[in-house]
Amino acid sequence: MEIKSTRCIASERLCDTGFSYTLSLISGKYKMTILYTLTEFGVVRYNELQRYIKGISYKTLSLSLKELERDGLIVRKEYPQIPPKVEYSLSERGKSLMPILDGMCEWGAKNRL
Repeated sequence: MEIKSTRCIASERLCDTGFSYTLSLISGKYKMTILYTLTEFGVVRYNELQRYIKGISYKTLSLSLKELERDGLIVRKEYPQIPPKVEYSLSERGKSLMPILDGMCEWGAKNRL
């Protein structure tokens, strides 16, 4: 007779899971909104992002973009001109995350109380 092992959530190290890693990439008030904005509009400049995302401060947008770029979810392209021109778009890695975020949105729409 084979004994089935049971896992106890208390003994798991959630910080080492794929779930925790994914959550660390998208956590924050505006990161998912930024990703969806780039999905919708493709290539977007900084000021356009600020207009599309109502209520986001300069500092919060700047920090979120730096983190998303560091994590490989977006691409920042800077053009050598004056005034400086910078554009943001989803990386291939960022695009691969969007079906998961879409699934979360669908679940939320179906299960909203």
